[in-house]
Amino acid sequence: MSDAAKKPVKLGKKDFESDQDVRWCPGCGDYAILATVQRTLATLGVAREKTVFISGIGCSSRFPYYMNTYGFHTIHGRAPAIATGLKVTRPDLDVWVITGDGDGLSIGGNHLIHVLRRNVDLKILLFNNQIYGLTKGQYSPTSKVGTRAASTPSGSVDHPVNPLALALGAGATFIARCTDTDAKTMAAILKAAHEHPGTTFVELLQNCPVFNDGIWDAVKDDAVNHQIKLVEGEPMRFGPNGSKGIRVTDDLEPEIVEVGDGPGQVPVSQLLVHKERGSKMRANLLARMTHPDFPVPVGVLHSEVKPTYETMAHQKVDDAIAQQGTGDLQKLLFSGMTWEVDADGVKA
Repeated sequence: MSDAAKKPVKLGKKDFESDQDVRWCPGCGDYAILATVQRTLATLGVAREKTVFISGIGCSSRFPYYMNTYGFHTIHGRAPAIATGLKVTRPDLDVWVITGDGDGLSIGGNHLIHVLRRNVDLKILLFNNQIYGLTKGQYSPTSKVGTRAASTPSGSVDHPVNPLALALGAGATFIARCTDTDAKTMAAILKAAHEHPGTTFVELLQNCPVFNDGIWDAVKDDAVNHQIKLVEGEPMRFGPNGSKGIRVTDDLEPEIVEVGDGPGQVPVSQLLVHKERGSKMRANLLARMTHPDFPVPVGVLHSEVKPTYETMAHQKVDDAIAQQGTGDLQKLLFSGMTWEVDADGVKA
């Protein structure tokens, strides 16, 4: 093989764009997410023929059509199960799962929980717009109490699912969040997710301009006051010039404080410091920091390394072969209790 043939091919964003017309509603946050994913994958040196995008049903699930990689548009809520099968049989592939708050947390909720606890090496991107978009605006598992929609004209009474708290409780080994239009933060998260060995769960706060327009406007348009950028080893501050921060009370509850050395203020040394690894309690506190008075944590909330499902599954097979040999399928089929059916009936 020549030296030229050995060199990796340098790819750009356009190399990850398919020949399909991208068709989402004007102003949909999916456009920004798609562009950032395409641009980021081009910087990671990934091989398109080794990359697969698998989706369920919903607006976000059109994603595989627009990626110039392999893809599979599956059925409602079952993308994690199909992706698991692919990753176990082809662990050499980079497998991404695209889902939405309806697809992933309603009909697909059980599949999502179990793929997270198994720690299959999948990269799950959940688009959360707090509404069902493709089926014309019914309230979703993440919709706020009181949401008026096609299915709840008087306002919903369901308490919403907290995607990050659910993922943490299910045992996800990588949990992150960002907004659809924050390309810089999303790119950093996607890179970290790609490098992580195990299930990654990324919540993308995404706008639906038709059925739930502006649901994340405060978080996106006033990031200084409504977001906390999670930076490893840094105290959690927000507001103009970091004038506010998060401290944990004796009851292990977060509270907002004024930062400074004056009367009624709290020194930086008392603020909660972000650590991605080693503290699920800290991650749980951040995931449940959902009160409107609190800023939204953005970045990687939690990361840990433990054996992946497919690695352990393949090890089981290797161990069995080492102990019992490669086996004989025909011998297996005709072993034990078998029956032979002929013209005179059944013979044992």
